[in-house]
Amino acid sequence: MTSKKTTQRQGFKTSEFIVYPAHGVGQIVAIEEQEVAGAKLELFVISFIKDKMTLRVPTAKIATVGMRKLAEPAIVKRALETLKGRARIKRTMWSRRAQEYEAKINSGDIVAIAEVVRDLYRSETQPEQSYSERQLYEAALDRLSREISAVQHITETEAVKEIEAALAKGPRRGPKPAEEAEAVEEEAA
Repeated sequence: MTSKKTTQRQGFKTSEFIVYPAHGVGQIVAIEEQEVAGAKLELFVISFIKDKMTLRVPTAKIATVGMRKLAEPAIVKRALETLKGRARIKRTMWSRRAQEYEAKINSGDIVAIAEVVRDLYRSETQPEQSYSERQLYEAALDRLSREISAVQHITETEAVKEIEAALAKGPRRGPKPAEEAEAVEEEAA
């Protein structure tokens, strides 16, 4: 009996931090049993402290909803590397792009979320963002910083600093072109 339950739980334990695609990082605070239509149902009780929200997810449904363990440090590193890349902005209408960004944010994929942060990032010297761009940027930044802070056991503020440091290393945002050329030559040497 216990083995079936354990399989259903897919290695998730109480007090563990997880990523729930539509809401980001949460913590499993309990595992409850409820009776629904005469059948016993086992549920993960997940708390999203920052959003002051609690979700109950049937343990059998976690794969369907895409709940996953926190990203491995190597994946976090890949997400941070993604931030240093060149922003890829499609020349489609904003409404279509906004939907794509939203889908990436809610995918729960940390690298896809990092792409949104990279593509919507504006440095001090760049033109202002529209309200909706800013909203999506903030949402992506929030998801990314929460996961990085949970994986690296640092505060969200420290995680944001790490993200911003990576963004500053990106093209057009870092040093002046002359300094950049020297840096490239040094790397090649």
